Amino acid sequence: MGATLFVAVLTVEFSLDGNDNLKGKRRVANSLKQKVRNTFNVAVAEAGTEDSLTRLRLAVASLSNSEAHLRSRMDKCLLMMEEVCPERMTDSQVEIYAAE
Repeated sequence: MGATLFVAVLTVEFSLDGNDNLKGKRRVANSLKQKVRNTFNVAVAEAGTEDSLTRLRLAVASLSNSEAHLRSRMDKCLLMMEEVCPERMTDSQVEIYAAE
């Protein structure tokens, strides 16, 4: 029997107040995605806000055999995103799934 593998998904939503073009949104999204990937070695993608110029939702995913390690990584990732992004964070949520 194998060890349990945990998958964490952090979803973070930002309000891009005053943004009126795709270029501005893309600049914020790409900068944030690159910083998160480089710092935490996680997968990051825009999730469900592709048609909006004033909302940005990013999903961050990571795998580990330690649930505690994943929770810590996602907490640190959330804090860093809040610190480095000039836009207002409107929502965040962490979900952890176990798979055997």
